[in-house]
Amino acid sequence: MTLADLLMSSALFGLTAGATMITLEQGQRVWAFGATAVETQQSARAALTWLVAELRAAGQGNSGDALPALSVAEPTRLVLHLDRNRDGVIAGAPESVTWRLAVDILRREAGGGAQPVINAVHALVFTYFDAEHRVTSDPASVRRVSITLVTRPDHTRTVATQQLGTTLITDVALRNP
Repeated sequence: MTLADLLMSSALFGLTAGATMITLEQGQRVWAFGATAVETQQSARAALTWLVAELRAAGQGNSGDALPALSVAEPTRLVLHLDRNRDGVIAGAPESVTWRLAVDILRREAGGGAQPVINAVHALVFTYFDAEHRVTSDPASVRRVSITLVTRPDHTRTVATQQLGTTLITDVALRNP
């Protein structure tokens, strides 16, 4: 083995190792991008599914003189009421649920403090509509709620994933207004 052979094999090894490292780095970048996109979508869908289910059940079990389905209808906060113990009366903390955005955390409060549902929420907007499909802020006249939930990555992995996020929009008709 000569010095020229050693230099040539070292150069080829260096090129091969460099190409392998570049390929692995690009693969990791693509994986991080995909994982971040899935993370933001799954957390947004889970939160929205829970919120929609509670909105559809709001007012259920109402015996006439109890609380209405909604008592607060604000753009970033709503308070809904449902009969969890099925006694015909909506009363007490566990049967009144508040959904609100606190800084960048979607929180749900049902008598045990405002528990975090998902982090990294960029925006949460509730739009309330009455029976004639007009926008309203009167909780007693709300018949449909439009929800817009915008999330972003919980933690920034790379520059490419900083702008990733998910926007989900849904309309919920109240079943028991």
